[in-house]
Amino acid sequence: MNMNELAFLVAEDHDFQRRTLVRILQNMGVKTVYEAADGRSALEIFRDPGRQVDIIISDLDMPEMDGMEFIRHVGEAGVQASLILSSALERTLIASVETMTRAYGINLLGAVDKPVTAKKLASLVGAYRPAGVRTKRAPMEQMPLAEIDEGIAAGQFEPFLQPKVGMDNAKVTGAEALVRWRHPERGLIPPAAFIPALEENDRIDELTWVVLDRTAQTVRKWQDSGRINGHTVSVNLSLKTLNDPKVADHITECVRRHGVAANRIVLEITETAAMTDVAHCLENLSRLRMKGFGLSIDDFGTGYSSMQQLARVPYTELKIDQSFVMGAASEARLRVMLESSMQLADKLGLTVVAEGVETHDDWKLLQQLGCHKAQGYFIARPMPAEEFLDWAEQWAPPR
Repeated sequence: MNMNELAFLVAEDHDFQRRTLVRILQNMGVKTVYEAADGRSALEIFRDPGRQVDIIISDLDMPEMDGMEFIRHVGEAGVQASLILSSALERTLIASVETMTRAYGINLLGAVDKPVTAKKLASLVGAYRPAGVRTKRAPMEQMPLAEIDEGIAAGQFEPFLQPKVGMDNAKVTGAEALVRWRHPERGLIPPAAFIPALEENDRIDELTWVVLDRTAQTVRKWQDSGRINGHTVSVNLSLKTLNDPKVADHITECVRRHGVAANRIVLEITETAAMTDVAHCLENLSRLRMKGFGLSIDDFGTGYSSMQQLARVPYTELKIDQSFVMGAASEARLRVMLESSMQLADKLGLTVVAEGVETHDDWKLLQQLGCHKAQGYFIARPMPAEEFLDWAEQWAPPR
């Protein structure tokens, strides 16, 4: 798109800096530039149906209505105007606002430090792509518990497998089992539509056993086919499930029943709830580790007392949450947290798995930092178990 076809809104309370920005844009060929000295005036311009705004350049520290409140109103409006942040504030604060902006669903082109120059601005404006009107995502429809029960009884739930790949040689090492519901009328239903109802009614165990049983069946098929050896599959296990002192024996029996060795299964302990029954949880986890199961602390850094769990539980793997992986190649704070987590795992002798790898930059950074394994859409999306072997044999590392 030509620059003269774009309409800009500059929200800046400092007169000289605002006029400088307008002049820079005009020298770049922009014909339409609206000006506002604070967020409230900017919002009036933005809401005016007679004025189209494609790109907003906004300061953060403004009188009347600051940039953050203005950004919130833009996000709630549902119109896809792209945003460039212009500020002299500290980088850590700007990074937080960038995250906030994306959370509001706004297309963030980036942030530019003051004083703004034509060169700094041109690189960000050059990334603009028209997107039209943004459709607000409707809340996920929650399935009734009675219908979920029927689906479980009918065997409609199954594990989809998302591959895990070694970062040193880019070879497939296994997968994570992620439950999906093949509904006979609604098609494939994601976990967000049925997991909350099961958790709220303390019924998540029923689904856990289904996933574990189907996963053990899959690993046994791998063994019988002779096509894959040594690959592991991770199964998510809630801390609430571990409150039952018989859980470890139940898990062990389920896996043995299918003729699968315990070391082929990694149990990913989620941190969505606090460890309330410490004694029973630790007894189960210690027994499972003694039997040979791998134990992974899932979504490390986002849940309840991660450091305390590391000190208590005999984990074999640390899984870094995607919120620390995505964007770490360009965001210094995320990279520091990513590196620190990996160093901690290394000192504890744990395997490190990074989830949420979505770009080549993510992949390259993890290689540079010496991460052991990775999973994410850059490698592959979750797939039906019966497709995994063919995918694994055809997988080639990215270049």
